[in-house]
This record gives sequence, C-alpha cells and structure tokens, in this order.
Amino acid sequence: MQRRSTQGVVFVHACPKALCQHVEWALERVVGAPVSLSWAEQPAAHGSYRAEVAWTGSPGTGARLVAALRAWPMLRFEVTEEASHGNDGERMSYVPGHGVFRAPTSANGDIMISEQQLRQLAATASSAEAFRHGVDELLGAAWDSDLEVYRHAGDGSPVTWLHQVV
Repeated sequence: MQRRSTQGVVFVHACPKALCQHVEWALERVVGAPVSLSWAEQPAAHGSYRAEVAWTGSPGTGARLVAALRAWPMLRFEVTEEASHGNDGERMSYVPGHGVFRAPTSANGDIMISEQQLRQLAATASSAEAFRHGVDELLGAAWDSDLEVYRHAGDGSPVTWLHQVV
C-alpha cells in the first residue's frame, strides 16, 4: 500500500530569539526528524527572527505544524499545504490577537471561497459594504494586512527542507 504524501512550507515571520530553538523542537516533534533552521533577523520587528522551511509529509501535517507553533502566542507564522490526492491545498496563518486563519487554496495558492459561503454572505449582508467586509473576512484580509510587511522583509531568504519520517 502506498502512503499519500504532500508538501508545503512553514514561514515563521517573527519569533523572539529566545524561542527559536523551541520552534525547531516543535517542528521536530511533528515531522519526527531533526530540524535546524537558518534564522535571519526580521527587519520588520526589532529583536525578532524569521525562517522558512519546506516540508513533506502526510496530508494534515500542515495543521499539525500550526497546532505545534500555536504554543507561543507571540509568533507570527504561516503554513501552507499543497493539494494531494483527495485533499485540497490549505493556507493557515497566525497573528497575535487574531488567532488562526485557515482556508482552502487552489493550485496556484489563491484562497478559495465556496458557493455556500458566498450564498450565506449574500443572504445575510445588510449592505454592499457589509458584503465587501464579509468577503474580506472570508479571504483573511486582516491576517494578510498584518503579515504583508513581514513577508516582504523575508524576500530572498534561504529555505530548508523537512521530511516527515513515515
């Protein structure tokens, strides 16, 4: 029997220096293999560091990585999981004060909004402005707005690969 596999990326956008090793240990517990990230200063947040790591594992690994990283509410991070046989892709983002945003993604990484979500929003929005606000909520606009400066500060950073032990 062949095991299903997928891949994705963990973007730790902002992490206090004292937690960098703890983040690596949390990722190790999820993937079952040693993790050593290439940390770089995060210019968008004084005293913070950033790292990116690509991973491979079974479907659902992305959600397990998010659960492990949520142990530190001061982190800012994103986890992607590519679509695999029988599973949609996902993007999960965490911002202090907002919590986790989780949405399915298309093959090119766009957030997907379902027909039922749009029908519900159209039925309950009291104005065009309320509809626009509802679409922003479905797309995770508050998370994107917060994270955008951290994303740009990390352009060109090196990526490490993690492989889940199966």
